Amino acid sequence: MSMNFSNHTQQKTCVRDIMNNSVISIDSSVTAANAARMMEYTGIGAVIVLENNLPVGIVTDRDLAIKITAHSFPVSTLVRRIMSSPLISIDPTSDLSIASDLMSTRNVRKLPVIDDDKVVGILTPSDLLKYITNY
Repeated sequence: MSMNFSNHTQQKTCVRDIMNNSVISIDSSVTAANAARMMEYTGIGAVIVLENNLPVGIVTDRDLAIKITAHSFPVSTLVRRIMSSPLISIDPTSDLSIASDLMSTRNVRKLPVIDDDKVVGILTPSDLLKYITNY
């Protein structure tokens, strides 16, 4: 998935320039069922998990499908039990090539964008693809 963005622009393109601002955060005490309902209602494939208002993990639709089913967890399981943590994230001013490399090397398909301990967006492979096809 690592892509070379230098061919597309001479100037640096930052994560904030192409990130998706549609991101939802939930507290770690929310149940898997409520997280799933929220994701279905909003059409979003991942939610950022907060503890004491700080981002600590992520739960994706894939996490819900696989972890709940594979471990026969009840849907009342708290998201802190199924979240991916520690959270792999990136700064909004980081170069797109750094984000791409991070997603590739860490095998991350949803990369939260964190600025000053606040979730400001999320970056996905489709965001990268849209950027590449526009240039």
